[in-house]
Amino acid sequence: MKNGMMLSVIIPCHNEEESLQKTVDALCHALESESIPYEVVIVNDNSSDGTGDVISTLMAGNEHIRRVDRLPPGGYGRAVRSGLEVYRGDAVVICMADNSDDPEDVIKYYRKLEEGYDCVFGSRFKKESKVVNYPFVKLVVNRIVNLIIKILFWCPFNDLTNAFKAYRREVVEACGPYHSCHFNLTVEMSLNALIRKYNIAQIPINWYGRTWGCSKLSMRQMGRRYLEVIIKCYVEKMLISDDLVEEKIKLKTENEDRIARLEKRVDELGKIVDEK
Repeated sequence: MKNGMMLSVIIPCHNEEESLQKTVDALCHALESESIPYEVVIVNDNSSDGTGDVISTLMAGNEHIRRVDRLPPGGYGRAVRSGLEVYRGDAVVICMADNSDDPEDVIKYYRKLEEGYDCVFGSRFKKESKVVNYPFVKLVVNRIVNLIIKILFWCPFNDLTNAFKAYRREVVEACGPYHSCHFNLTVEMSLNALIRKYNIAQIPINWYGRTWGCSKLSMRQMGRRYLEVIIKCYVEKMLISDDLVEEKIKLKTENEDRIARLEKRVDELGKIVDEK
């Protein structure tokens, strides 16, 4: 596997014993076919079925797979946050365990990050996208919520509620700590990067409705949680946007200085070795 930016893929899962193996196998095959350095961090979120055994089998066959076992309370957001605490890559992709996300889109995300983008947001609702078996009621609610977000934040992104996105490590670190415990984490991460004016690409992606089990997302429960995050981020955008941008610039400068010092130290060590 050639050297390059290491990609971490975080997969939160709760009772996904029938889908997880296929999801991870397809993902690893796609990454290895492209010689992309990677790790897969599977977060077992209090599963009561055979998900833990599936993870053990996957780890036995692939040294790039790691696991995190969560204790109660559960929740999608808590699971992703647990993965964000331990991932090792230069960038991270959040991927669903139910085989709904296309592994080839992970490759597209990676290539966009290589172009220099800070984040890559996938959209299921562009002309080139492919969506299969999306429940009609959820589709209607999704389009309304995303339209509201698009207007409030005056942005071109039309699928910010989608969990499947990619972020450079510096973005994750600068935009955290995150507080959402459920699927509203996807909006919190997206909007925190947006209001800090990171360089974000949006690309069309494919999405396939699950063929086993049931979705863990309850629209009634999530409505209030999404609203809370949207209001919080909107207030930040309106009142302290200048401070947020200054923080981003400061962090970038500190990282550049750190890299410069390390490069200088490496050169000095190289000279010492040459002299000997």
